[in-house]
Order: sequence, then C-alpha cells, then structure tokens
Amino acid sequence: MPAVRILAMICVAMLGALIAAAESSCAQPACGSPSAVGLFQPLPSAEAELYRHDYRRIYGGLPIFTAPNGERSINIGGGLLYVSVLEQRQGWTRIGANQWVRSEILSNRIFPSDFAGILLSPGVENAQQLAWTLQDLRGAAAPGGQEDASLPELPRRSLVKIQATETVDGETWHQIDADRWAHHSQLARILPVERPAQVETEKWISVDLSEQVAIAYEAEEPVFATLVSSGLDAWPTNQGAFQVYTRFSSVLMSGGGYNDYYFLQDVPYTMYFDAEIALHGAYWHDKFGYPNSHGCVNLSVSDAHWLYHWMQSEYDYEAGDLSGAAVYVYASGEDAAEA
Repeated sequence: MPAVRILAMICVAMLGALIAAAESSCAQPACGSPSAVGLFQPLPSAEAELYRHDYRRIYGGLPIFTAPNGERSINIGGGLLYVSVLEQRQGWTRIGANQWVRSEILSNRIFPSDFAGILLSPGVENAQQLAWTLQDLRGAAAPGGQEDASLPELPRRSLVKIQATETVDGETWHQIDADRWAHHSQLARILPVERPAQVETEKWISVDLSEQVAIAYEAEEPVFATLVSSGLDAWPTNQGAFQVYTRFSSVLMSGGGYNDYYFLQDVPYTMYFDAEIALHGAYWHDKFGYPNSHGCVNLSVSDAHWLYHWMQSEYDYEAGDLSGAAVYVYASGEDAAEA
C-alpha cells in the first residue's frame, strides 16, 4: 500500500459520538454587528464543491461486495462510516472499483455545511477587532452580568466587532455592541500573530487552538480567517511550525480503534503538514469553532477548497519543490468553550 495512502488512513477525523447532520449557519455578512461591516468580505460558499459527491452515512456495519449479489470482499464493523455514491442499480450502490453495498443500509444524502470564512480587509488592527459568536447570543448589558432577555438575539456565527475588553472576577468580557457584552467563551476571536522565525514561505497559515481559528497570511498580512475544529484532549493537535508536504483533492481516511473506528470516503482538500495530521474539509459535521477531531484540523468544505488553491503558488514544480505553505499551530491563551 502506498505510503501516502497509509498516511491518509491514519489521519483521524471526527469522534463519532459528536457527529450530527450539517446544521445551517448564519450567512455572512447578513447577520452580526453593524460595526463589523467593512472589516471583511464574506468568502463565497463553494456551492459546486458542496454537491460534488453524494455522501451517505451508514449506521451499523459496512459489508462490501465485489458486485451486485457478488462475493463479500470486506466486512467493516460499526463506527463512523460515510461513503460516496458512484452508481445505483436495482437495490445496490457502487462506492468504488468493484465495491458494492446494499442500498438499504445507506442514509439519505448528507450535505456538507455551507459555512465559509472571511476575506480580511487590509490591516492587522482590523482583523484583531473581529470575532464570531459560538452560539445564539443575547449577551449581558454590562461585563459580568447575566444574559439580558431584552437584547435582540445574535445568531450563532454572527461576526461582531470587539470594542472594549474588561475583566470581572477573573473572567474576561468583550463589548460587542454599544450595550452588549459577551463572555470570552462565547466568542472565537481572530488574533493574528507575527510570523515565527521558522516560517519561511510567503504564504502561511496559523491555527489558534485556543480560539479555534485559522488565519491565512501573505507575508505579514492576514488575508483570510475561519473557524476550525482541532483535536480533542485525547487526540491533541501538536503545536509548532510545520509545512504542508503532500496534499490530495480527495482521499479515503480509515482506521481507529474498536470504539472509534472510522471509514470516510472522499475527504476533500486534504493538506498534510505534521506526519498524519492534516488540514482538510469535513463534510460530516458542522461544529467548527470547537475542538472536535482526533488530531486533524477540520475545515468547512468551502474553506478547505479555498486554502488548497490559495497555496498553489508556493509550489515550484519545475524545481522539484513539492512542499507547500507553512502551518504554525499555537495556543493564544484562554480556551474556547466546550461544545
């Protein structure tokens, strides 16, 4: 088996117990703080990518046959199982070359989250003022206060502008409107960092484990930001400076243990940077903004598609340079709220 396929099979995706069908998210910049307008542009959702594969979930086991009514070639037990439909014929579904499953075991079609990040206006100071709400949020009228039912509710993933910060009883609060304050755990802040000395590429990506935010840079300028899902405590995403060393527009990921086996076909826009750890699109969940993986950095499909193509200029194929953008993983401070 090729080494890259082994790496793909090792790379762990989502914890099965936390998986849910994709939830709808706030369209940017249609909701959020009016004061945030002008600091960003919404990244258009890559609609064609959302419908490129016919994803289905399988509950229970996954027996795979060589042909309709043919011999069983593989028998995968329970776990986090998603397949990509290629063809359907008289109660059978083809999911690969000489790989067929009974159609009755498939769920209805699964559609990836349509969430997408933002293109940042020039200026690090502008980027540092922005944050996403991690939940439907009314907020408090004063720092340290209780939720104020009289305030209009901001939908989950509204973009807001942080106008002031105060500490009350050791807890950090951010002012996000003239009369609205939010606890730090209710927000995912965009916090650009200086280029580390180890980062030598023109284009590079930072992953803030505390905020669950990734930022793309061109030289010193942050140009794009989005929410991610990094590793859970049992499977942490390693901190440090790395470089994308191989990538695939679509790849199979499978593996795991007895209690958390996974089989995920056509994982989109996978960019390996730390051995088996990758940035990649995740079509099977919509929990971006919270740690929710076995170590990889999960992105929405639209965001992974954008990053994959954005870093293309870092490759020099004529010179035999197949390494891509640098990836800097760090923790800025206070941890984001648990899901």
